[in-house]
Amino acid sequence: MIASDLHDGVNRLGDMIAAARAIVPFTGAGLSTETGIPDFRSPGGLWTRNRPIHFDEFVASQEARDEAWRRRFAMQETFAAARPGRGHLALSSLYRAGKIPAVITQNIDNLHQDSGFAPDHVIELHGNTTYARCIGCGQRYELNWMRERFEADGAAPDCPDCAEPVKTAPVSFGQSMPEHEMQRATELAQHCDLFVAIGSSLVVWPAAGFPLMAKRAGAQLVIINREPTDQDDVADLVIHHDIGEVLGSFVRN
Repeated sequence: MIASDLHDGVNRLGDMIAAARAIVPFTGAGLSTETGIPDFRSPGGLWTRNRPIHFDEFVASQEARDEAWRRRFAMQETFAAARPGRGHLALSSLYRAGKIPAVITQNIDNLHQDSGFAPDHVIELHGNTTYARCIGCGQRYELNWMRERFEADGAAPDCPDCAEPVKTAPVSFGQSMPEHEMQRATELAQHCDLFVAIGSSLVVWPAAGFPLMAKRAGAQLVIINREPTDQDDVADLVIHHDIGEVLGSFVRN
């Protein structure tokens, strides 16, 4: 059912939250846009300005690795300046109240952790852009280390331990989804009684399957997104309004 207006949607959502024992949020790029982080798919989004670099291309080409890191460093100030928005803070409030066991996110910005979620309770389906890993041995590298070497040599450095490429931790096109995170997300979706998809276009699979999985397992499904999604017709409540406005009333100190 689509909420008739913002007030109706917030009231209905509040009733559902109050009645729920285990709420699982599923968050997408729309949650973070009010923090200054642009999304990827909308007009003017990052992928309309820059063609995504696929994983195989990144591995095979030094030029592609250099371009990938150039793009990441160009966004450094934006990511570094971002602070949790009203949506992040509302979810953190419900987490501290014991309503939310963990959050499943498509976002890569670390803002759930910054808002108060324990890192183990943030299921990052698409990785995290605030650090890097060697694609060979898995060694973690901080971005400052990468930038110093990139600027000194004019090229993206390889791992000193195994000589394999180092990339930011987000999952790239053509790269396998993380098995452990996918399994945890599956378990959460199958054992909650309220699943709330927030700021996701619900078109990126297999991640987009989790709302439907939760619904099939008996959970109520809420979708909060400015634009319609392909799953609106199966949701128990759909709110097409600004996410910060919808969730702002649920922020608690």
